Amino acid sequence: MTISKELLDELLKGCERPEDLLGDAGLLKELKIKLMERMLGAELTAYLGYEEGKDAPVGQVNRRNGASSKRLKGQDGEVPIAVPRDRDGSFEPELVKKGQTRIDGIDDKIIGLYAAGLTVRDIRAHLEDVYGLQVSPDLISRVTDAVLDEVREWQSRALDRMYPIVIFDALRVKIRDADSRMVKNKAVYVALGVTRDGVREVLGLWIAENEGAKFWLSVMNELRNRGVQDILIAVVDGLKGFPDAITAAFPDTAV
Repeated sequence: MTISKELLDELLKGCERPEDLLGDAGLLKELKIKLMERMLGAELTAYLGYEEGKDAPVGQVNRRNGASSKRLKGQDGEVPIAVPRDRDGSFEPELVKKGQTRIDGIDDKIIGLYAAGLTVRDIRAHLEDVYGLQVSPDLISRVTDAVLDEVREWQSRALDRMYPIVIFDALRVKIRDADSRMVKNKAVYVALGVTRDGVREVLGLWIAENEGAKFWLSVMNELRNRGVQDILIAVVDGLKGFPDAITAAFPDTAV
């Protein structure tokens, strides 16, 4: 299995302001919590030998027993997570050990899982060599699949009916190509909406080799399909084919 950086790394690099990424309510902290909880859940699945929501193996007494809340201190403050439990208390997670109260350096572990084009074997070797964590290929597959589900859910989430302002722009980022495994400069197109409450929200991120009216019309159609009915003001800077596309999708928008 190959993990696509184009699906994961784009999400982290699409924030406009430092606080959007690193703040208390920032994207990185939210992803960190989600990923740690998914990893802990995957560890328990591997330990008990059955998936959450499924029946335990016949004759097995030890089973899932809900979760306990825990607050971990790290470089960016406290992080609240839910740690899954088993009935007899024999489960010993590797990511966050029993009695552990700090997660210094956990950012590097998470970013390491986002590395471009890494295979299961690469990730396993990376965790063992750098952090001393010994995990099975099955566990890594479970974790990465769970993270992909989180990202897909974010990409297809419903949007507000109306945005007073949406900023459309392009970011030049280095992305490792999944096929050639070479790092290339690519354009990631960003739609940054400002809600009626003045909150900035990344509406979507797209990669396109060629910019033009056809591409921007597909972006507008996606926004409409996700619930956007009106944009009052669109802010752009020389995007090719943009005016025709937004006029076709949102005819009353001021550009």
